[in-house]
Amino acid sequence: MWKRNEAVKPPQPTTSSTSGPVSGAKRMESAPRHERVTVCIGTSIVIKGELSGSEDLTIDGQVEGNIELRQNVLTIGPNARIKAQVAAKAIVVEGQVTGNLTASEHVDIRDHGSVDGDLVAPRVAIADGAHFRGSIDMQRQGTKRVGESKGGETRHAVVAPTPAAARPPR
Repeated sequence: MWKRNEAVKPPQPTTSSTSGPVSGAKRMESAPRHERVTVCIGTSIVIKGELSGSEDLTIDGQVEGNIELRQNVLTIGPNARIKAQVAAKAIVVEGQVTGNLTASEHVDIRDHGSVDGDLVAPRVAIADGAHFRGSIDMQRQGTKRVGESKGGETRHAVVAPTPAAARPPR
């Protein structure tokens, strides 16, 4: 059985190398930074509205609305049914999603995953057996929108600095 008092311990302040007292903010220099917490929304949970947070999240239930986890990983479990606009650092799809997915790192649609919507991410992986219907925009970091063509599509160009040796003389 989980006991809250044992599982959650208050952070201990560490000593500072500077002289003088530690101010109101507690220093967390020795806290492990590699530890990631993942929260799970179970199969019987239904959420309608906006869902946001600052932890990794696994959804196995139903969500309708918007999901925003810009700095974290979102895993859409095999039992999940999502009807939402989704934005996260990385998105893994094992269930059903209807809506657009935007990721700053990558989108991964696994073999039984299903997405009906557009993907925007620098890296996209779609497994054999997955379902996908929509468009994919794999705009890399460092690309700049140049202009629009007649069809309403945006053209992209990679903008890189020109080395001084390669510049023509003035």
